Amino acid sequence: MASITHKDEAPFTREDPWRIFRIMAEFVDSFEELSRIDPAVTIFGSARTKPRDPYYKAAVDMSKKLAKAGVPVITGGGPGIMEAANKGAAQGKGTSIGLNIELPFEQCGNKYANLPINFHYFFSRKVCLVKYSLGFVYMPGGFGTLDELFEVVTLVQTHCIEKFPLILYGKKHWRGLLNWARNTLEKGGFISPGDIELMTLTDDIDEAVELLLNYMNERCSEKRISNAFN
Repeated sequence: MASITHKDEAPFTREDPWRIFRIMAEFVDSFEELSRIDPAVTIFGSARTKPRDPYYKAAVDMSKKLAKAGVPVITGGGPGIMEAANKGAAQGKGTSIGLNIELPFEQCGNKYANLPINFHYFFSRKVCLVKYSLGFVYMPGGFGTLDELFEVVTLVQTHCIEKFPLILYGKKHWRGLLNWARNTLEKGGFISPGDIELMTLTDDIDEAVELLLNYMNERCSEKRISNAFN
């Protein structure tokens, strides 16, 4: 087999080492901005949900309640559910964070994020969607929302992150997935008994907000106690 010389390498291969610096810059810039905020809640959901949709309205109401309680709200920064959650947080006079991704279609930053941060790489954006939150809400969505759900629930399942509240909002949308997971994954031994219970299924905005605030207040109390003995 002939050896490949530098001349024969594709342009993107020669550029790869330089991409490291772009990736590093995304992490440095986003970490610097987000490290200044209080612990947040991240709300995921479809970019295709329209303002007239009940789930859009629910995302506005939920994020407004969180913002009024002093909790920053993080979203993917785009349209649909992301726009709704950023809108509610802004209306609640809170910190409304949008981590927008550059895509050739569908995604563009919404006007309601008062702390917008733009990303080129999906993986660096996904790190920031998780790193600065103590709770996660999954409104109805497609492949992207499923990707974000299974990534976070895997981190909790494997004890890589704490047992944060993982709230699936919309029983009609999510129940079929949970039934399949119970009947196929759990019964087949692919996940352990109790793994599905890591997620909370609800149609109640107040229940979701209460779960999130209770957990965050508990964490703050533990931190105060810990600091008192340090």
